[in-house]
Amino acid sequence: MRPGTTLARLKSALAGARPGALAHDRMSPRSRRGWPAGVDASRPRQAAGLVLLFEHETALRLILTVRTDRLGRHGGQVSLPGGALDLGETFEQAALREAKEEIGLVSETVRILGRLTPVDVPVSGFRLHPVVAVSGVRPSLQPSAVEVARILEVPLDELMAPDAVRRQAIAREGQTVDAPSFLVEGIPVWGATAMVLAELLTLLGWEGPAEI
Repeated sequence: MRPGTTLARLKSALAGARPGALAHDRMSPRSRRGWPAGVDASRPRQAAGLVLLFEHETALRLILTVRTDRLGRHGGQVSLPGGALDLGETFEQAALREAKEEIGLVSETVRILGRLTPVDVPVSGFRLHPVVAVSGVRPSLQPSAVEVARILEVPLDELMAPDAVRRQAIAREGQTVDAPSFLVEGIPVWGATAMVLAELLTLLGWEGPAEI
């Protein structure tokens, strides 16, 4: 699918009903953890993540980050640029601010398209609100030495390929998580990030992973 056609389809889809949990379930870990003790599930901390798209070499690409190992619970994982809201911020403002801090994104080059369905991240007590945006140019990015080990530019066509999803047994904090994962440059993309991507791709016609 041509990038311009894909963006037009996505913009139209974001204006309508979203598949939400039906899409998330396609990439949800088989055994998701519950909310930590002391966390009120009805009042999670609010966070925003930026789903940033741009055209490069005739392909529509998505920005993902590999987090540094020093970031505790989610260290080493692939994520969207993003983080917790500051007081008085909108989700869009928070997503752009975090992207500037984490990858040096210049927000003036970015146009917001809309939001995807929030995803709960019980292990860290957050509700993640994905904000979809498009850059008119290939962004010039610089990873934060503290937060980002690597920036990935992923063609959407690769994520939609039949063999893009694998079943992974992922060791985290002394437990093994059975999780369907997108394999990007040999790195598994799983958990909340994969669930966000599942909804994005579903809006573009993705029918979910093959049996894995």
